Amino acid sequence: MTQLATITLAAGKGTRMKSKLTKVLHQVAGKSMVQYVVDTAFDLEPVYNIAVVGYKSELVKEETEGEIEFVLQEEQLGTGHAVMQAKDKLKSFSGTVLVLYGDTPLLTVETLEELLAKHESRESAITVLTTKVDDPTGYARIVRDNKGNVARIVEEDDTSPKEAKINEINTGICAFDSKLLFENLSELEADNAQGEYYLTDLVGILNQKGEKVSALLTANNKETIGVNTRRHLAQAEKTLRERICNYHLDRGVTIIDPANTYIDAEVEIGQDSIIYPFTFLEGETKLGSEVVIGQQSKIVDSKIGDRVEVKSSTIIESKVGDDGLVGPYAYLRPGSELAENVKVGDFVEVKKAQIGSGSKVPHLSYIGDTTIGENANIGAGTITANYDGKNKYQTVIKDNVFIGSNSTLIAPVEIGQGAVTGAGAVVKDDVKDNDTVVGVPAKQIKGRL
Repeated sequence: MTQLATITLAAGKGTRMKSKLTKVLHQVAGKSMVQYVVDTAFDLEPVYNIAVVGYKSELVKEETEGEIEFVLQEEQLGTGHAVMQAKDKLKSFSGTVLVLYGDTPLLTVETLEELLAKHESRESAITVLTTKVDDPTGYARIVRDNKGNVARIVEEDDTSPKEAKINEINTGICAFDSKLLFENLSELEADNAQGEYYLTDLVGILNQKGEKVSALLTANNKETIGVNTRRHLAQAEKTLRERICNYHLDRGVTIIDPANTYIDAEVEIGQDSIIYPFTFLEGETKLGSEVVIGQQSKIVDSKIGDRVEVKSSTIIESKVGDDGLVGPYAYLRPGSELAENVKVGDFVEVKKAQIGSGSKVPHLSYIGDTTIGENANIGAGTITANYDGKNKYQTVIKDNVFIGSNSTLIAPVEIGQGAVTGAGAVVKDDVKDNDTVVGVPAKQIKGRL
């Protein structure tokens, strides 16, 4: 097998997206379009994995992760001009150059491997990936000769009335013999409606020189079509989310209604978990095994242990230990960490707090900037008053504490092990181990009632 270099074109603005954000950074299922493409390229194990950037290049570099080499296209003068920018990077390279586009997030490794295999087996100068669509508007057409070979590729604005009716389109993805590619790039001319250097013009140039130009026609046009508009983006989202749900279904996860379940690409879900409709699992969320996520829950960048049940709740950048129960209608804000067998019940908000094993915050409470020990019980309506208008302060609630309903704990404050607060207590001072406080302001009673 010959060596491979990949070039992902990601320099354009994408004006049809009607956005301040460069097109390739628009997200599909929680990941930017260009990230999907460079990740797919990396899976092909290329010697070089290059991305050509231009419009808002620093932002694209910052948002694109992995083993990638970037080259800059200062002026966006077409696809041919973009590939020219990678010439110096590949001056010592000999093999196949695969040109990809940063707006094709649905492209699979399997399709690219098939394209490369055909390119190598036929020893072609170029192998073009094509597909057929019902409405080819906006896409370059594939013009074949009387033998069925690719004669040329015509951009939308340059088509004749007859060519405009062709429904076989160029996906933009091509495999090139590296030597022929870089020897002939200088022959490209910008004599077209857009005034740009089209990489696809190499098809005609190399045909005239007697070189072999092949094509792989793929039936899966959903996979290959580029995202140019918000409508395309929505279609890509739908297709990718269906693919993601099928991936988890095939690995032992029950998804009650895949069409109404939204799982990002990087999410991990353990076996025998059950996901109910209208759930959003986003970012790098990881669910253990036998987890039940109830309807209308949202979990972002969080780690959920085994046998946890989440009922119609929101969890963001938090951890929930094994055998926990969250909700209904709970809100775990960033920095929340629940140990095993913890209950956070209905209408409870937790922020930047650690809750020890076996502890319960059953309902209607706010727990912020707080450490709770093991086997504590926090009564309904409890508030840890952590903010004095200028600074945030810590509340510490130790093991086996019982906090009465509607207690207010004014931080900084520490509730000792085994202590009790009476219903409606306002606690401003530390409470010693096993003592009870009642009233407003709370008064300490020696020993636990």
